[in-house]
This record gives sequence, C-alpha cells and structure tokens, in this order.
Amino acid sequence: MIGLTPRQAWDVLREGNRRFINGESEHPSQGIEDRARLVAGQHPHVVLFGCADSRLAAEIIFDQGLGDMFVVRTAGHVVDSAVMGSLEYAAEVLEVPLVVILGHDSCGAVKATLDALDDLQIPGGYIRDVVERVTPSILAGRSEGLTRVDEFEARHVVETGRLLMQRSRIIADRVANGKLAIVGLTYALNEGAVQLQGAYGDIGQAYVEIDGSDGNAHKGAHEASAGVDHVVADEAASA
Repeated sequence: MIGLTPRQAWDVLREGNRRFINGESEHPSQGIEDRARLVAGQHPHVVLFGCADSRLAAEIIFDQGLGDMFVVRTAGHVVDSAVMGSLEYAAEVLEVPLVVILGHDSCGAVKATLDALDDLQIPGGYIRDVVERVTPSILAGRSEGLTRVDEFEARHVVETGRLLMQRSRIIADRVANGKLAIVGLTYALNEGAVQLQGAYGDIGQAYVEIDGSDGNAHKGAHEASAGVDHVVADEAASA
C-alpha cells in the first residue's frame, strides 16, 4: 500500500487487529506473486517497534503480510542507537507514515526492572542493560502514583514514544509536517487486542497525546481515555 497517510495506515492496522481478534485473518501478501513483486523493493506502510517477546508476532497480530511492516524489536522495546538508526531509516528513506510502539502485558523486562528496584534482584550480563533502560519509565510512573504492573507497562510505552520524539529530529520533523504519526499500544496476550495509550500526529481520532496534552481531535483527556483506549477491542466485540 503505497502513499498512505498516517491515519490511513492506522486504519489498516486497526482493521487487521479486528480480524485477528475475531478469528477472521486474511493472511494478505503471502503468495508466490507477492514474493516476486517484493524483489524489486519494499514500501511498508508501518514501522513497528515492539518488545521481542515471542508472543508478539507483529504481522500476525495485525494480519499483515510480506512487505507491509518494517519491524524492529528488542526486549522491553528499549531504545539504543541501532534502534534509532533503524527507525529513522524507515521514516526518512522508506517514508513510512506510521510508527507503532508495541508493549504488552506480562512483560518480562518490566517485571525484571520492578524486581531490581524493589528487591535488588540485579540481573547479570547485558540483561542488566535492558533493566537500566526500562528503569526511567518505572520511576516516572511511580512519581505519578502508578502502582499496578499493567500501568507501568503502559507507562513504558508512553515513555518510549516520548524518547523517539526527543532523540530524533528526523522523526519529530516528519510528525510536525504531518508526514508521520506515532501510536503507543499495549497488547493483551489473552484477548489478542491492542489498546491505544497515546499518540503523536494525526491518526484521525481523539486521543491523549503522549506528552499528556489533548490530541489532534481536541477531545478532553477523559473522553479520549474512555472512548479510544479500548477502541479496537470494543469494536471487535460489537462486530
């Protein structure tokens, strides 16, 4: 799908997740002809930056196919220079209109960070680096009065989006110019549904912007939270 706007790309993902929830996946762009077509180049409409958890198979969750998603995954969707370079490549060179940050419940990286902070269970090796990169999200959440694990998982998604905007001039400029949007999502393992935690840019619906202000539709924070955060799951249930 070449030439999609950010809101069109978001609509494609919402519809794909709705099909997945309802057991109606179409498994698009996976045939012999599709493989041959993609030899000439790639034109993904989404770059997904998510947790590396094996239960978060991006193309399956959103019912997408070959060439549809540019996927970058790390444990706990922690950010480093290689991640930033990959995301900037997708945004500037491939001109992808939508960045998705995907966290989930039962996240091992968030749990390990809580264990390290609360019980001084500091992991060894490079796992410690993951914990150190998740720690600012947990501390920010605690300063806001958060206590539940699912709240910290959502807060880490929000913090990751903020980090991308702060660190990447390429990404921030494309969002400001309307060429790119960022959505922060959490995924429910049992239900298969994604929930919108916040966004930057025009995705065509009300939301709470990742920095805490109202989104592009100028709805109040309470209305956005009540009507949008569970939009995919609710629409799937009524389908």
